[in-house]
Amino acid sequence: MKKVKSMGLILIVSLLILATAACSGKGSSDTASKSSQGATYNFKLAHITPTDHMWHKAAEKFKEELETRSGGRMKLEIYPASQLGTEADMVQQISAGSVDFGFITAAYLSSRAEAFTAWFSPYAFKDLNEANEARDTEIAKKILTTMDDQGIKGLDYLFAGSRVMLFKDKEVLKPEDMKGLKFRVTPSPPLQEFYKSLGASPESLPLPEVYAAIQTGVIDGMDMDLDAAITNKYHEVVEYGAVTNHMVWPAVAMINKASYDKMPEEDQKIIDEAIKAAADYSAETRSKQEEDFKKTLSDEGMNIYEIDAALFQPYIKEFDKKFGQADPLIQEFLDTFRK
Repeated sequence: MKKVKSMGLILIVSLLILATAACSGKGSSDTASKSSQGATYNFKLAHITPTDHMWHKAAEKFKEELETRSGGRMKLEIYPASQLGTEADMVQQISAGSVDFGFITAAYLSSRAEAFTAWFSPYAFKDLNEANEARDTEIAKKILTTMDDQGIKGLDYLFAGSRVMLFKDKEVLKPEDMKGLKFRVTPSPPLQEFYKSLGASPESLPLPEVYAAIQTGVIDGMDMDLDAAITNKYHEVVEYGAVTNHMVWPAVAMINKASYDKMPEEDQKIIDEAIKAAADYSAETRSKQEEDFKKTLSDEGMNIYEIDAALFQPYIKEFDKKFGQADPLIQEFLDTFRK
Protein backbone atom coordinates (compact mmCIF):
# COMPACT_ATOMS: atom_id res chain seq x y z
CA MET A 1 0.00 0.00 0.00
CA LYS A 2 2.81 2.38 0.89
CA LYS A 3 4.45 1.55 -2.41
CA VAL A 4 1.29 2.47 -4.34
CA LYS A 5 0.97 5.79 -2.46
CA SER A 6 4.60 6.54 -3.09
CA MET A 7 4.26 5.90 -6.82
CA GLY A 8 1.16 8.09 -6.92
CA LEU A 9 3.01 10.93 -5.20
CA ILE A 10 5.90 10.63 -7.68
CA LEU A 11 3.44 10.80 -10.59
CA ILE A 12 1.75 13.95 -9.22
CA VAL A 13 5.10 15.69 -8.67
CA SER A 14 6.23 14.77 -12.20
CA LEU A 15 3.06 16.22 -13.72
CA LEU A 16 3.52 19.47 -11.76
CA ILE A 17 7.12 19.81 -12.99
CA LEU A 18 6.04 19.27 -16.59
CA ALA A 19 3.25 21.84 -16.26
CA THR A 20 5.61 24.41 -14.78
CA ALA A 21 8.13 23.87 -17.57
CA ALA A 22 5.44 24.28 -20.20
CA CYS A 23 4.30 27.59 -18.69
CA SER A 24 7.82 28.97 -18.49
CA GLY A 25 8.33 28.28 -22.20
CA LYS A 26 5.75 30.90 -23.18
CA GLY A 27 6.81 34.40 -24.26
CA SER A 28 7.09 36.95 -21.44
CA SER A 29 4.94 39.47 -23.37
CA ASP A 30 2.53 39.71 -26.28
CA THR A 31 5.32 41.08 -28.50
CA ALA A 32 7.18 37.84 -29.13
CA SER A 33 6.45 34.10 -28.97
CA LYS A 34 8.01 30.97 -30.44
CA SER A 35 7.07 29.03 -33.53
CA SER A 36 8.75 26.22 -35.43
CA GLN A 37 10.06 28.82 -37.92
CA GLY A 38 11.42 31.14 -35.20
CA ALA A 39 10.04 33.89 -32.99
CA THR A 40 6.80 35.59 -33.98
CA TYR A 41 6.17 39.22 -33.10
CA ASN A 42 3.18 41.53 -32.72
CA PHE A 43 4.76 44.98 -32.74
CA LYS A 44 3.26 48.41 -32.03
CA LEU A 45 4.46 51.64 -33.69
CA ALA A 46 3.40 55.19 -32.76
CA HIS A 47 3.87 58.56 -34.45
CA ILE A 48 2.30 62.05 -34.47
CA THR A 49 1.31 62.66 -38.10
CA PRO A 50 -2.07 62.14 -39.80
CA THR A 51 -2.58 59.22 -42.15
CA ASP A 52 -2.04 61.31 -45.30
CA HIS A 53 1.44 62.42 -44.19
CA MET A 54 4.64 60.89 -45.57
CA TRP A 55 5.71 59.45 -42.22
CA HIS A 56 2.52 57.44 -41.91
CA LYS A 57 3.02 56.14 -45.44
CA ALA A 58 6.57 55.21 -44.42
CA ALA A 59 5.14 53.37 -41.41
CA GLU A 60 2.87 51.39 -43.74
CA LYS A 61 5.88 50.62 -45.94
CA PHE A 62 7.78 49.45 -42.85
CA LYS A 63 4.87 47.18 -41.90
CA GLU A 64 4.81 45.68 -45.39
CA GLU A 65 8.58 45.13 -45.42
CA LEU A 66 8.57 43.49 -41.97
CA GLU A 67 5.83 41.04 -42.88
CA THR A 68 7.38 40.18 -46.25
CA ARG A 69 10.97 39.80 -45.07
CA SER A 70 9.97 37.75 -42.00
CA GLY A 71 7.63 35.45 -43.90
CA GLY A 72 4.74 36.69 -41.81
CA ARG A 73 6.44 36.24 -38.43
CA MET A 74 6.49 39.98 -37.77
CA LYS A 75 3.21 41.90 -37.57
CA LEU A 76 2.92 45.63 -36.97
CA GLU A 77 0.04 47.70 -35.60
CA ILE A 78 0.35 51.43 -36.34
CA TYR A 79 -0.99 54.20 -34.06
CA PRO A 80 -0.90 57.50 -36.04
CA ALA A 81 -1.92 61.08 -35.21
CA SER A 82 -0.78 61.07 -31.56
CA GLN A 83 -3.28 58.35 -30.61
CA LEU A 84 -0.93 57.24 -27.83
CA GLY A 85 -0.18 60.74 -26.57
CA THR A 86 2.47 63.38 -27.13
CA GLU A 87 5.96 62.60 -28.39
CA ALA A 88 7.14 62.74 -24.77
CA ASP A 89 4.51 60.11 -23.92
CA MET A 90 5.55 57.92 -26.85
CA VAL A 91 9.24 58.03 -25.97
CA GLN A 92 8.41 57.06 -22.39
CA GLN A 93 6.30 54.14 -23.64
CA ILE A 94 9.07 52.94 -25.96
CA SER A 95 11.65 53.23 -23.18
CA ALA A 96 9.37 51.20 -20.88
CA GLY A 97 8.69 48.60 -23.58
CA SER A 98 4.89 49.02 -23.78
CA VAL A 99 5.32 50.32 -27.35
CA ASP A 100 7.96 48.76 -29.61
CA PHE A 101 8.66 51.37 -32.31
CA GLY A 102 8.25 55.11 -32.78
CA PHE A 103 8.86 57.72 -35.45
CA ILE A 104 9.79 60.69 -33.25
CA THR A 105 10.84 64.08 -34.60
CA ALA A 106 14.48 65.00 -34.17
CA ALA A 107 13.16 68.42 -33.11
CA TYR A 108 11.62 66.89 -29.99
CA LEU A 109 14.64 64.64 -29.40
CA SER A 110 16.96 67.65 -29.43
CA SER A 111 15.50 68.53 -26.01
CA ARG A 112 16.47 65.09 -24.66
CA ALA A 113 19.78 64.48 -26.47
CA GLU A 114 21.46 67.69 -27.67
CA ALA A 115 23.35 66.08 -30.55
CA PHE A 116 20.11 65.88 -32.60
CA THR A 117 20.32 69.67 -32.85
CA ALA A 118 22.91 69.12 -35.59
CA TRP A 119 20.19 68.18 -38.10
CA PHE A 120 18.71 71.69 -37.80
CA SER A 121 21.86 73.48 -38.89
CA PRO A 122 20.48 76.08 -41.35
CA TYR A 123 21.20 75.35 -45.02
CA ALA A 124 23.43 72.35 -44.23
CA PHE A 125 22.12 70.50 -47.30
CA LYS A 126 21.37 71.49 -50.86
CA ASP A 127 18.17 69.45 -50.97
CA LEU A 128 16.32 66.51 -49.47
CA ASN A 129 18.24 63.93 -51.47
CA GLU A 130 21.55 65.22 -50.13
CA ALA A 131 20.21 65.09 -46.57
CA ASN A 132 18.99 61.54 -47.15
CA GLU A 133 22.46 60.47 -48.26
CA ALA A 134 23.84 61.86 -44.99
CA ARG A 135 21.91 59.15 -43.08
CA ASP A 136 24.64 56.64 -43.81
CA THR A 137 27.55 58.74 -42.54
CA GLU A 138 29.48 57.89 -39.40
CA ILE A 139 28.42 61.08 -37.61
CA ALA A 140 24.72 60.43 -38.33
CA LYS A 141 25.05 56.96 -36.78
CA LYS A 142 26.90 58.36 -33.75
CA ILE A 143 24.04 60.76 -33.08
CA LEU A 144 21.57 57.85 -33.10
CA THR A 145 23.49 56.19 -30.23
CA THR A 146 22.94 59.17 -27.91
CA MET A 147 19.55 57.68 -26.91
CA ASP A 148 21.08 54.39 -25.73
CA ASP A 149 21.21 55.45 -22.08
CA GLN A 150 17.45 56.14 -22.18
CA GLY A 151 16.66 52.55 -23.11
CA ILE A 152 16.12 53.40 -26.77
CA LYS A 153 17.96 52.31 -29.90
CA GLY A 154 17.92 54.71 -32.82
CA LEU A 155 17.51 52.74 -36.04
CA ASP A 156 17.45 55.30 -38.86
CA TYR A 157 16.16 58.69 -40.04
CA LEU A 158 13.05 59.38 -42.11
CA PHE A 159 12.75 62.67 -43.96
CA ALA A 160 9.62 64.62 -44.76
CA GLY A 161 9.74 68.02 -46.44
CA SER A 162 12.23 70.70 -45.48
CA ARG A 163 11.12 73.75 -43.50
CA VAL A 164 9.61 76.79 -45.19
CA MET A 165 8.29 80.11 -43.86
CA LEU A 166 4.62 81.06 -44.14
CA PHE A 167 3.42 84.64 -43.55
CA LYS A 168 -0.14 85.78 -42.94
CA ASP A 169 -0.07 89.08 -44.86
CA LYS A 170 3.53 90.29 -45.11
CA GLU A 171 5.88 89.46 -47.97
CA VAL A 172 9.21 88.85 -46.23
CA LEU A 173 12.06 89.23 -48.73
CA LYS A 174 15.10 89.23 -46.42
CA PRO A 175 15.87 87.98 -42.90
CA GLU A 176 15.68 91.47 -41.43
CA ASP A 177 12.00 91.65 -42.43
CA MET A 178 11.33 89.03 -39.73
CA LYS A 179 12.02 91.49 -36.92
CA GLY A 180 9.14 91.69 -34.46
CA LEU A 181 7.02 89.00 -36.10
CA LYS A 182 5.22 86.55 -33.82
CA PHE A 183 6.19 83.25 -35.40
CA ARG A 184 4.93 79.77 -34.60
CA VAL A 185 7.94 77.47 -34.16
CA THR A 186 8.19 73.87 -32.93
CA PRO A 187 9.30 73.99 -29.25
CA SER A 188 12.84 72.83 -30.00
CA PRO A 189 15.95 74.76 -28.87
CA PRO A 190 17.69 75.01 -32.27
CA LEU A 191 14.59 76.21 -34.11
CA GLN A 192 13.70 78.75 -31.46
CA GLU A 193 17.26 80.09 -31.29
CA PHE A 194 17.45 80.45 -35.07
CA TYR A 195 14.29 82.55 -35.24
CA LYS A 196 15.32 84.66 -32.26
CA SER A 197 18.54 85.47 -34.11
CA LEU A 198 16.41 86.73 -37.03
CA GLY A 199 14.57 89.07 -34.68
CA ALA A 200 11.30 87.13 -34.61
CA SER A 201 9.41 86.20 -31.47
CA PRO A 202 9.01 82.37 -31.44
CA GLU A 203 5.63 81.09 -30.24
CA SER A 204 5.25 77.39 -29.35
CA LEU A 205 1.58 76.78 -30.10
CA PRO A 206 0.24 73.21 -30.38
CA LEU A 207 -0.34 72.35 -34.03
CA PRO A 208 -4.16 72.07 -33.73
CA GLU A 209 -4.27 75.73 -32.58
CA VAL A 210 -2.17 77.17 -35.40
CA TYR A 211 -4.90 77.66 -38.02
CA ALA A 212 -7.07 79.77 -35.71
CA ALA A 213 -4.05 81.63 -34.32
CA ILE A 214 -2.90 82.89 -37.70
CA GLN A 215 -6.47 83.53 -38.87
CA THR A 216 -7.11 85.82 -35.87
CA GLY A 217 -3.68 87.48 -35.90
CA VAL A 218 -2.36 85.88 -32.70
CA ILE A 219 0.67 84.94 -34.79
CA ASP A 220 2.06 86.53 -37.96
CA GLY A 221 3.45 83.37 -39.52
CA MET A 222 4.93 79.95 -38.97
CA ASP A 223 7.83 77.62 -39.61
CA MET A 224 6.26 74.69 -41.46
CA ASP A 225 6.69 72.24 -44.33
CA LEU A 226 4.77 72.20 -47.59
CA ASP A 227 3.11 68.87 -46.72
CA ALA A 228 1.49 70.30 -43.58
CA ALA A 229 0.64 73.57 -45.33
CA ILE A 230 -1.55 71.54 -47.69
CA THR A 231 -3.03 68.97 -45.28
CA ASN A 232 -3.89 71.70 -42.72
CA LYS A 233 -5.26 74.08 -45.40
CA TYR A 234 -3.05 76.96 -44.31
CA HIS A 235 -3.49 78.47 -47.78
CA GLU A 236 -6.90 79.62 -46.55
CA VAL A 237 -5.34 81.93 -43.93
CA VAL A 238 -1.79 82.55 -45.23
CA GLU A 239 -1.02 84.86 -48.14
CA TYR A 240 2.75 84.36 -48.57
CA GLY A 241 4.91 81.24 -48.63
CA ALA A 242 8.70 81.60 -48.79
CA VAL A 243 10.12 78.26 -49.92
CA THR A 244 13.42 78.65 -48.08
CA ASN A 245 14.02 74.93 -47.35
CA HIS A 246 16.35 76.25 -44.65
CA MET A 247 16.30 73.15 -42.45
CA VAL A 248 15.62 69.48 -43.07
CA TRP A 249 12.97 67.74 -40.98
CA PRO A 250 13.88 64.19 -39.93
CA ALA A 251 12.05 61.79 -37.70
CA VAL A 252 14.07 59.17 -35.88
CA ALA A 253 12.91 55.57 -36.17
CA MET A 254 13.49 53.96 -32.78
CA ILE A 255 12.88 50.74 -30.87
CA ASN A 256 13.05 49.61 -27.27
CA LYS A 257 16.74 48.79 -26.88
CA ALA A 258 16.37 45.81 -24.52
CA SER A 259 13.84 44.17 -26.86
CA TYR A 260 16.10 44.67 -29.87
CA ASP A 261 19.23 43.43 -28.09
CA LYS A 262 17.66 40.12 -27.07
CA MET A 263 16.44 39.31 -30.58
CA PRO A 264 18.33 36.80 -32.74
CA GLU A 265 20.69 38.50 -35.21
CA GLU A 266 18.52 37.24 -38.06
CA ASP A 267 15.52 39.18 -36.72
CA GLN A 268 17.58 42.28 -35.98
CA LYS A 269 18.72 42.23 -39.60
CA ILE A 270 15.11 42.03 -40.83
CA ILE A 271 14.19 45.09 -38.77
CA ASP A 272 17.27 47.04 -39.93
CA GLU A 273 16.64 46.29 -43.59
CA ALA A 274 12.89 46.94 -43.35
CA ILE A 275 13.35 50.37 -41.79
CA LYS A 276 16.03 51.26 -44.34
CA ALA A 277 13.61 50.41 -47.15
CA ALA A 278 10.92 52.57 -45.52
CA ALA A 279 13.32 55.49 -45.03
CA ASP A 280 14.50 55.33 -48.65
CA TYR A 281 10.89 55.20 -49.82
CA SER A 282 9.98 58.23 -47.69
CA ALA A 283 12.80 60.48 -48.95
CA GLU A 284 12.58 59.43 -52.60
CA THR A 285 8.80 59.86 -52.73
CA ARG A 286 8.78 63.21 -50.93
CA SER A 287 11.58 64.71 -53.04
CA LYS A 288 9.53 64.06 -56.20
CA GLN A 289 6.54 65.94 -54.74
CA GLU A 290 8.23 69.31 -54.16
CA GLU A 291 7.15 71.02 -57.38
CA ASP A 292 3.65 69.55 -57.19
CA PHE A 293 3.18 70.85 -53.64
CA LYS A 294 4.35 74.34 -54.60
CA LYS A 295 1.92 74.36 -57.54
CA THR A 296 -0.94 73.14 -55.35
CA LEU A 297 -0.45 76.00 -52.88
CA SER A 298 -0.02 78.52 -55.69
CA ASP A 299 -3.22 77.31 -57.36
CA GLU A 300 -5.00 77.75 -54.01
CA GLY A 301 -3.99 81.40 -53.94
CA MET A 302 -0.82 81.45 -51.87
CA ASN A 303 1.99 83.65 -53.20
CA ILE A 304 4.90 81.19 -53.46
CA TYR A 305 8.43 82.57 -53.81
CA GLU A 306 12.05 82.03 -52.75
CA ILE A 307 14.55 83.99 -50.63
CA ASP A 308 18.24 83.94 -51.53
CA ALA A 309 20.02 81.64 -49.05
CA ALA A 310 23.12 83.89 -49.16
CA LEU A 311 21.19 86.53 -47.18
CA PHE A 312 21.15 84.16 -44.20
CA GLN A 313 24.95 83.72 -44.01
CA PRO A 314 25.49 85.84 -40.86
CA TYR A 315 22.77 83.90 -39.06
CA ILE A 316 24.15 80.55 -40.21
CA LYS A 317 27.56 81.45 -38.76
CA GLU A 318 25.95 82.54 -35.50
CA PHE A 319 24.06 79.23 -35.24
CA ASP A 320 27.17 77.15 -35.99
CA LYS A 321 29.25 78.97 -33.41
CA LYS A 322 26.65 78.69 -30.65
CA PHE A 323 25.73 75.02 -31.12
CA GLY A 324 29.08 73.73 -32.37
CA GLN A 325 30.59 74.75 -29.04
CA ALA A 326 27.78 73.05 -27.14
CA ASP A 327 28.44 69.46 -28.24
CA PRO A 328 31.39 67.80 -30.04
CA LEU A 329 29.01 65.69 -32.14
CA ILE A 330 27.33 68.83 -33.45
CA GLN A 331 30.73 70.27 -34.36
CA GLU A 332 31.68 67.02 -36.11
CA PHE A 333 28.41 67.18 -38.06
CA LEU A 334 29.15 70.76 -39.13
CA ASP A 335 32.73 69.88 -40.11
CA THR A 336 31.38 67.00 -42.22
CA PHE A 337 28.63 68.80 -44.11
CA ARG A 338 29.50 72.48 -44.32
CA LYS A 339 31.05 72.98 -47.75
